[in-house]
Amino acid sequence: MKPIIEVNGDQSFLVRLGTEISPVIHKRVKQYSQLLSEKKIEGVTSITISYTDVCVSYNPMVINYKELVKKLKSIDIENYSNTSGSVKTLSIPVCYGGNYGPDLNIVAGHNKLSPEEVIRLHSETPYLIYMLGFSPGFVYLGGLNQAIETPRKEVPRQKIEAGAVGIAGNQTGVYPISSPGGWQIIGQTPVKMFDPQRTPPVLIESGDYIKFEPISESEYKRLEEAISEGNYQPVINTQLINEE
Repeated sequence: MKPIIEVNGDQSFLVRLGTEISPVIHKRVKQYSQLLSEKKIEGVTSITISYTDVCVSYNPMVINYKELVKKLKSIDIENYSNTSGSVKTLSIPVCYGGNYGPDLNIVAGHNKLSPEEVIRLHSETPYLIYMLGFSPGFVYLGGLNQAIETPRKEVPRQKIEAGAVGIAGNQTGVYPISSPGGWQIIGQTPVKMFDPQRTPPVLIESGDYIKFEPISESEYKRLEEAISEGNYQPVINTQLINEE
């Protein structure tokens, strides 16, 4: 699918690069946003990516509509073959079930599995981070095993604690701050996904990975204490990539 440029209000465009959530489309989105960023177009104020689109915001007093459309159309991702850099995998320790995961049994029952099977399936492979949004540091992850897909709650909770790990449909994610939400909560992590006092405030970005690691309640409490005392460093593995 060639990029499709659509008006998105009076100061932004959507560049559509696909119609489904997939690693292939995500790669195209990242490539387009990277090439656009490298052009350093005067008047472009922000570049935001989603599952399938790139949102380009601009100042119409600096660059006009037709000029920007021409520049957006000139970006050629079809012949973009070299991607180099690094990708990070953030390890997220999770205490599943009980008071930490009140909906684990719901997910297990919906899919006719045991809670232990849900935990194994949820934590066995890394998840690609497609985008961040909804709240600061909220990660939208791809790759959830179909065997544990579960619909959102019909009535959302008024408050979900920061660190809650949930499932909604074919997605899984971690709540970075306390907020309302309708995801099925299966566990909790003591790791702060968003910390305004930390540099950077968010540990990972789109294109990186998250790997959930099951831990016991006693281990959760130990890590929680270490984090509160400033004696914990998130486990992040970095891998250099160079694709020709």
